[in-house]
Amino acid sequence: MKQFIRKADIILFIVLVITGLAASAALTLSHDEAGSNAKVIIESGGDLYARYPLSEDRTVVVPAPKQISVDAPAADPDESASAQYDYYNVVIISGSKVSVTEASCKNQVCVKHGAISRPGESIVCLPNRLVVRIENGSEEGGGYDSVTS
Repeated sequence: MKQFIRKADIILFIVLVITGLAASAALTLSHDEAGSNAKVIIESGGDLYARYPLSEDRTVVVPAPKQISVDAPAADPDESASAQYDYYNVVIISGSKVSVTEASCKNQVCVKHGAISRPGESIVCLPNRLVVRIENGSEEGGGYDSVTS
């Protein structure tokens, strides 16, 4: 009778499981280290609005000018500057997570998105042209990576 599972197969299986667990632990530890210096980047209308550490709790109201928001009518040039900010998003940074909790847009996709916490994740509100993303604090951007090289 032929034996299907050999001693070498069992040893190989154990080595693969141990390697997988070690890789998982290394990724988890590197995520925690990256999260300690991660930055929240908020862009409104295509321009940088603010940059905050992910570790500090805060609430930010990000206005979108009427002439930028897709949901808004064209701005009246005679209006005061404060009247041109009827469209907004409320961004909350809390517990090393970022979420958009309130928005003036109709579809509320950014609010329904939920919280983000890892570098590379983002929340987008298209009508108000808002982008909230998390970047690793050690990266200043503008460099080459494996995709652009």
